[in-house]
Amino acid sequence: MGNMVGEHPRLSAVGTRGYLYDHQDNRKVIGFGDAEFRVATIPRAMAADIIVRHHYSGRIVQNSYIHLGVYLRGKLLGALQFGYAMNPASGKSVVAGTGNREYLELNRMWLSDDVPRNGESMAISYATKYIKAAYPDVQWIQSFADERCGCWGVVYQACNFVYCGFHLTTFYHLDGEWYHDLLVTAHKKGGGRGAFLRANLHRAEKHRFRQFRYVLFLRQAARKRLLKKVLPYPKPGLEDAGGRTAAL
Repeated sequence: MGNMVGEHPRLSAVGTRGYLYDHQDNRKVIGFGDAEFRVATIPRAMAADIIVRHHYSGRIVQNSYIHLGVYLRGKLLGALQFGYAMNPASGKSVVAGTGNREYLELNRMWLSDDVPRNGESMAISYATKYIKAAYPDVQWIQSFADERCGCWGVVYQACNFVYCGFHLTTFYHLDGEWYHDLLVTAHKKGGGRGAFLRANLHRAEKHRFRQFRYVLFLRQAARKRLLKKVLPYPKPGLEDAGGRTAAL
């Protein structure tokens, strides 16, 4: 959450809560909600600008291809980006038989502090309804709660995601920015950031953080093919004797 962002005039007010349709094609679903609160498609560049300026990571995920704005009384106060996982083919290792276009990862989400307290869970719920209508092949959605945020995925718990454990990821902190461990070896894909990290690795602080995996099923048939064990929701202070909740 954070400060208010701008206003987007493309959408007009709607009446009762439900699906939102394109003005020029009344068969094309572009969002879900009502005049008070809604999510709707926005240009990639607009979503990227919101995420870069306000998300704690300061970076977008290039694999994102669904970009949704979050509106409160007509004001654009946040964005969600969905797309492939870092390894798009990894979906089948979570749910057996999953094709690359049959699941989504919630790559980024940011909402202004002006959004009501339950705004994050509402935004995810409305985004899920939109995805069901606009992307009917999607069977499930996953997201990761980053231990750096200290929230342990509370918003996903409120949205009835199942918890499937965590994995540990190495990050480097350098000159006020976080860098994923992949940039140390991804010479071709790392670009300038990767080159900068490798050149200054001796100054970087190395950290290991948990990435808590949450999965939401849009189709119950996919739930039956889940390959991960469903675990109790993690809570601060409820770790095992080794100081960690169950790993993936």
